Amino acid sequence: MSPQPTGHLSGNDLILTRRFRAPVADVWRSVTKSENTALWFGRWEGEAGPGKTVRLQLLHEKGQPFANVAIEECEAPHRLVVAMKDEFGDWRMELTFTQAGDETELRLVQRLSDAKLAGDVGPGWEYYLDMLVAAREGKPLPSFDDYYPAQKAHYLSGT
Repeated sequence: MSPQPTGHLSGNDLILTRRFRAPVADVWRSVTKSENTALWFGRWEGEAGPGKTVRLQLLHEKGQPFANVAIEECEAPHRLVVAMKDEFGDWRMELTFTQAGDETELRLVQRLSDAKLAGDVGPGWEYYLDMLVAAREGKPLPSFDDYYPAQKAHYLSGT
């Protein structure tokens, strides 16, 4: 059974969330420490910090390419804004981490230049965020084929 899409569009903002039964600092490390990001997204190298750029290797993309990721804002462990550019366009993501009780919510917002891009970008973020969940829980990583193109229509409908 294919995973159900959870994200939505608000104007040109693509918004996805995931909840974790973990402290905010623990979830933050899953998204910001190279040895942790390598488990679900890609490893990175360089000196991290606001105004700095790191090199990220996208381990689950064809050819495992590297991309430069500019860290625009970093307010550990609650907010991270990064930007990167590749052959598919400009990518600027804002991640916020909010703890309530024993749960932490991760909220990812990506401003799209055109809302029609959500049909391709939305399923990709669903896949990567579910990879994060699986990596944190020690479960097998999902297959991208379960997300795309199955979730494309959800994002093109603007839901």
